[in-house]
Amino acid sequence: MASSSTAAGRAGRPRARAEGTASTLSAREQILDAAAALFVESGFSGASTRAIAERVGIRQQSLYYHFAGKDEILAELLSGSVRPSIDFIDDMRAQSVGGASPAGMLFALATVDTRTLRAAPHNIGTLYLLPEIQDPRYEHFREQRVRLRRIYGELGIAAATPGVAAALGEERIGLLLIQLAETVIQLRRDPNPGTALDDEMIATSCLRILGLGDPEIAASRVEAHEILAPPAPE
Repeated sequence: MASSSTAAGRAGRPRARAEGTASTLSAREQILDAAAALFVESGFSGASTRAIAERVGIRQQSLYYHFAGKDEILAELLSGSVRPSIDFIDDMRAQSVGGASPAGMLFALATVDTRTLRAAPHNIGTLYLLPEIQDPRYEHFREQRVRLRRIYGELGIAAATPGVAAALGEERIGLLLIQLAETVIQLRRDPNPGTALDDEMIATSCLRILGLGDPEIAASRVEAHEILAPPAPE
């Protein structure tokens, strides 16, 4: 089997897919999408690399040109559900976003986080509580999630009212905020699909539990929209 670093850079072998059914996704993306569906439908232990390959329409051996096995596939899916939020904050800090308040940054982070979870393939967040996730092979994902929780705590303690900050503390605030953002995972189980309104309402709720009132939340929402707005064309 090829290692992930080598496999990711190789072109996949010809897929066993009939002409006229080509996907706009790359072979690697198709594997991730098919695996996410099977993991959610059948559980991790119930999905084999053969089944994943068959769903994509490729030979099982071709799958190994992109991933060493289903453990690596799951690790990538899990990491992809938290990495965009961490990257967002890292980018904002690197750019030293001028005048951004902790509350505005928190509103923006919660919006990005819920949007990412809402768009994750086949609601992969439902697998967060699988016992397999405690395996050392998924340590990187667990570390990423801990880091994201700490970011929530840092922004939350800075945005909270003095009373809430004193009562809860940074670690507890971080835990509450990340769990609140992850309620979108449960919302996705509803027959009615989630919308961007869910992202906004969850971000609003994050600030409300920190003790902020309507005026502060409204101002933070405006600030977050400015942070998240695409850059103007040059």
